Amino acid sequence: MSSRWDYLYDLKPVPLEEHLLSEAARDLAERLLAWPPEILEWSSASDCQRFGHLVAPGSPRPSALVFREAFRLARWELAREYEEIDSYMRREAWAEVIPRDGYDALVFLYKYLTEEMLALSDATEGRIGRKALSSCLSETERRMAERTLIVL
Repeated sequence: MSSRWDYLYDLKPVPLEEHLLSEAARDLAERLLAWPPEILEWSSASDCQRFGHLVAPGSPRPSALVFREAFRLARWELAREYEEIDSYMRREAWAEVIPRDGYDALVFLYKYLTEEMLALSDATEGRIGRKALSSCLSETERRMAERTLIVL
C-alpha cells in the first residue's frame, strides 16, 4: 500500500553547495524584485552620493535591459574577464542597449550583484568558487525572468 509520502523516498539528495546557491539566487531575486534593495553600508561616500537616489524609498526599478546588462558585467567580473569589461565600457557598448540616463543604474547594479556574490564567497570562507557564483547569478536572472522582470 502506498502512502502520500512515498515520493520522498525517491527524491535524490541535493548537495549542500547546490542548495545554498539555489537559496541565495532565490533570496537575491526576491530582494531585486522588491525594489529598492536595502543597502546596509556604502563602500564610499561618493558611491552613496552617486547612487543613493537609485535605492531611495519609492525609487523606480531600473529597466529590464539595465538588469540584463548588469548581470552580464557581473558575470564577466566573477570570471575575471577584465578585458571584456574594459572593452564594453570603453566602447560604450551599453549605450547601444540602454539609454544614457540608465548608466548610473547599470554601474550600481553591476557593483551590487558582484559584491553580493563576493559576500557569499566570504561568508562561506571561499568554499564557493567564482564559477559557482556566476551560475548563481544566472539562476537569479532566470528566476527574475520567470517573474517577467527581464528578458533573457
